[in-house]
Amino acid sequence: MPMSKSLNTAQQKFTTDVPGKTADSEKLISIITEGLLEKKAKEIKILDVRNLTTLTDFFVICHGTSETQIRAIANSAIEKVKEKTGEAVWKQEGMDARRWIILDYVNVVIHIFNEEKRQFYGIERMWNDAIFTDVADI
Repeated sequence: MPMSKSLNTAQQKFTTDVPGKTADSEKLISIITEGLLEKKAKEIKILDVRNLTTLTDFFVICHGTSETQIRAIANSAIEKVKEKTGEAVWKQEGMDARRWIILDYVNVVIHIFNEEKRQFYGIERMWNDAIFTDVADI
């Protein structure tokens, strides 16, 4: 059973008790979630997968309710990160299809789904040993 915590991004806090979390990852995740929330992304979750894979340190997962919203969520995250850190997305996939967009910032990978694809692929189930942080806009 995954561990879960809540994150109040309105207060710009990333609260996890995981040792070794870098300030850069914390800042990047905070900026990403700000961008996701601006476009009303649904059920945002942060998965700490550092102890499970060498692919990345964190996944940020959410979904949107339409193709237009999914693209807007992705663009918002890209623009916020670029504006606040100067960092460009390393790789991106799915911007044309808009059913599952992946934005790869190396240490943080964002998955933006439509709800059907999110349920079907079940990334949260695949990585159920990760430490989960729920993001809430309080």
